[in-house]
Amino acid sequence: MAVNYRTTLKTTRMQAVADDIDSGPAAGTLEIGDAGFASVLATFTCDDPCGTVVTDTLTFSGLTKSAVAAATGTAAAGRFKNSTGTVIVSGLTVGTAGTDIIISPSTSITVGQTVQWTAGTIQHSA
Repeated sequence: MAVNYRTTLKTTRMQAVADDIDSGPAAGTLEIGDAGFASVLATFTCDDPCGTVVTDTLTFSGLTKSAVAAATGTAAAGRFKNSTGTVIVSGLTVGTAGTDIIISPSTSITVGQTVQWTAGTIQHSA
């Protein structure tokens, strides 16, 4: 049997995620990595506050953002850190459509390339 949460609890939990990303003396970051995070391919600075929560979904603000790729690889995962470097959320999917984090122009990234973060949401489970 699946676990289900009432809507107000989902909202509270997702706001806590947003608040944790925003914790620390500066804005949080989004790191894009290859499989298993063997390499961090690109790092984006979030807005502060990072986004807005409606019902069960945190939608990130201030997009599109650009970053210069620090490594070469295939983008496969994303994670958010607060400004002190603590991982707040990990295991996010990354792609050019239909994923938690949407990047452009491609998931194939080359060092020095400009990568764009064009959309992003985290949705609470059932």
